[in-house]
Amino acid sequence: MAFIEFKNVRIAGISTGVPKHIEYTKDNPNISSEYDAVDFIKSTGVESRRIDDRFTTSDLCCAAAERLIEDLNWNKSEIEVLIFVTQGPDYICPATACIIQDRLGLSKECYAAELPLGCSGWVYGLSYAASLLSTGNVRKALLMAGDSKFIMPIPDQLSSHAGTVTALEYEEGNDGFKFHFGTDGSGWDAIYIPDGGARNGVTPKSFELEEINGKQMCRLQSRMNGMDVFAFAISTAPKSIKKTLEHYGVTMEDIDYCILHQANLQIDEIIRGKLKLPPEKVPYSLHVFGNTSSATIPITINTQLKGKIENKPTRFICCGFGIGLSWGTVLFNTDNIVLSNLVELD
Repeated sequence: MAFIEFKNVRIAGISTGVPKHIEYTKDNPNISSEYDAVDFIKSTGVESRRIDDRFTTSDLCCAAAERLIEDLNWNKSEIEVLIFVTQGPDYICPATACIIQDRLGLSKECYAAELPLGCSGWVYGLSYAASLLSTGNVRKALLMAGDSKFIMPIPDQLSSHAGTVTALEYEEGNDGFKFHFGTDGSGWDAIYIPDGGARNGVTPKSFELEEINGKQMCRLQSRMNGMDVFAFAISTAPKSIKKTLEHYGVTMEDIDYCILHQANLQIDEIIRGKLKLPPEKVPYSLHVFGNTSSATIPITINTQLKGKIENKPTRFICCGFGIGLSWGTVLFNTDNIVLSNLVELD
């Protein structure tokens, strides 16, 4: 069992950067009629998305970081750790985290690393940052998580563009973070891009269209076995959450909010039902932002709980699950957290 705990660390704040352009599901030309749009929204929960291919994930994250650093009144020279979680880096190499260090004007003594996980990525990135801060040798960190465009756009009506920043700092005596992690690499091809890596490089054939699940796609576009992912999500996520609570001696009644990765409303509602949680304890953001991959958990806290939790102790359990197949659950408390206003890039 991959249970890991790091003390003496707290979340100081969260910010979000998104494109200003909004694409409404009802206006999407890929959905054939008003009736189909209503049915699509009911089943997926996605009413609108933020889409703009002019911006990379790092653009969105850097804009959000500037806002959060200002809101926290942090000195950039004190930020010693930068973790960037994305499946859409600026370049194959170098790591975009290195570019962001310079772009934000952080110290050259900054630890900068990149994590190419998807929907579980924020929880994994949180463990990376917390492990580095927990000893007190470094005191402040930025965890950036999100996705925008890939080599070629994902051909669906769920995915959206967003970049989030979670600021963490050392605080002696803080209860910190309690994690549970898991991986099932046998399901690696449930969500994947066939070409573009070292296994299958880019060739002229990579751009040829073929029919996949009723859609014309090339080998540089993400493809998914929806039923496998659905079965994995509704089984693994509630089990991980229950294991985490049991292992750390916490009850569901002790939890103020359960934040799930949000790719599809049906999946999350099944998970919520299995956990017997009331709707008010499981806020969603996918209705306005769609599926933002590793950003879904922090964007939900930032945008849906702003004005509700900043000045009172709040206990969270969060679970990210998806591509890999990979999952992670985390327990933590917040108090005096800063939730920045949404940053919109135009």
